[in-house]
Amino acid sequence: MRVKICGITNLEDAIDAINAGADALGFVFYEPSPRYIRPIDAKKIVEQLPPFIQTVGLFVNESSKHINDICKVAHMQLAQIIDDEDTTEFDNLEIKHVKVERVASKEDLEDLEENFMLVDAFVPGFGGEGKRIALDWFEGVDCSKIIIAGGLKTENLSELKGFGFYGVDVSSGVEQSKGKKDRQKMIDFIKVAHEI
Repeated sequence: MRVKICGITNLEDAIDAINAGADALGFVFYEPSPRYIRPIDAKKIVEQLPPFIQTVGLFVNESSKHINDICKVAHMQLAQIIDDEDTTEFDNLEIKHVKVERVASKEDLEDLEENFMLVDAFVPGFGGEGKRIALDWFEGVDCSKIIIAGGLKTENLSELKGFGFYGVDVSSGVEQSKGKKDRQKMIDFIKVAHEI
């Protein structure tokens, strides 16, 4: 199972995440977030990363031009997009992207697109709230293209066994405090994720 560590704000956490076995690092370009990072600061981190690590920019209700511009500056390889307000013109994106579906009920999973997507629990704010999705909502759903997020931590990861999720996305579950990762928590989390 692939693992993305989201909410990277400094080089030390980025390197610790990679050494723990992360496949992707997420950078939050949503200013109200406590994990927000300026594009120029993200670029400085990315320029010091080793090869074969995917960099992912998280955006909330932004225009495709804004997303394209930030991804160029910050050297993002993928855009992860929450578009609750239909702001993003996806046809105009110049970067590969994955949509975020924020689900509040089992019915929200019934009309998912065939593309890869990230599924998170619906909360009034955006991200890092640690709210979990009811796993029984995924019974009978093809999860092979779903990256699941929301309330994941080492202690509950094993509950994902058998669903066949493509990957997991974690932020608050591997933190010391908002915006600061915990090295051992990342090691433990990724070890369990790779055993699923």
